[in-house]
Amino acid sequence: MLDPKKLEEIAKNISNAIPAGVKTMAGEAEGKVKQVLQAQLSKLDLVTREEFDVQNQVLIRTREKMEAMEARIAALESGPE
Repeated sequence: MLDPKKLEEIAKNISNAIPAGVKTMAGEAEGKVKQVLQAQLSKLDLVTREEFDVQNQVLIRTREKMEAMEARIAALESGPE
């Protein structure tokens, strides 16, 4: 999921954009913004960069194995008939 520090930073930036007259409610608003952001982001199908990189490496290895098997099958099919 997203880095909690990044969520806090986004929430703080939104909270800082609130007009000065509403600043007294900024702390409460920041908490609400964090809750809404977290809820909306949890609905998305996100993975961490680390998870993405691991799956990418698995895909690369799988593709290499598949290509090797295809070459082997092609060699067997073109062998002595």
